[in-house]
Amino acid sequence: MSTIDETLEAAREVDALVVFTLVVPDLRTYLLEQAERLNLTALDLMTPLIERIGARLGQSPKNKPGLVHKLDEDYFKKVEAVEFAVKYDDGKDARGILRADLVLIGVSRTSKTPLSMYLAHRRLKVANVPLVPEVRPPDELFKVPTTRIVGLTIDPQALNHIRTERLKSLGLTLQASYASLERILEELEYAEGIMRRLGCPVINVTNKAVEETASLILQMIKGGRIK
Repeated sequence: MSTIDETLEAAREVDALVVFTLVVPDLRTYLLEQAERLNLTALDLMTPLIERIGARLGQSPKNKPGLVHKLDEDYFKKVEAVEFAVKYDDGKDARGILRADLVLIGVSRTSKTPLSMYLAHRRLKVANVPLVPEVRPPDELFKVPTTRIVGLTIDPQALNHIRTERLKSLGLTLQASYASLERILEELEYAEGIMRRLGCPVINVTNKAVEETASLILQMIKGGRIK
């Protein structure tokens, strides 16, 4: 009530028009009564709209402020998962592997990052680790239960096309080994060897949208293959 009193006093000093949106009936009534006492014009924007909507829907309003912006537990879990995916993207910090609900592994351009973000919006904490022949996988990867790891692979020709387009977009020469078929075959063979060693489920992402791959992973979780 004190906030209403202070606001009305400030309005009276400059003879201002008071426009308000209050959904709590007692506060609304108090404001209107005090405004009238101070000879102020007060305009209630919210009540007529709420009453019209209630009449149309045949429902009574809850009369609770902040319901539209209510931050529930589900919201905070989603935010936490998104922050986790960003922090532990692309193997930046191996400590995240042990904390993750799910670890994605695969060669470059197999949609690890967008898939991590998509699953984060399903409240899963996802870390992803790139597999490169010249870089030994982090030890943490072999300490995680196999049921929390998913390998991503792709058709060599499809990956060649994706990487070639990536080089073009960056204005780099197409002669780079990154996009050569020989290099791609070497990377895929190495990655598939790591996946066999881990014994984790593997998904071929060739021509699959991120949503399709995510759906397969969520089905695995539902079916108990990923825990």
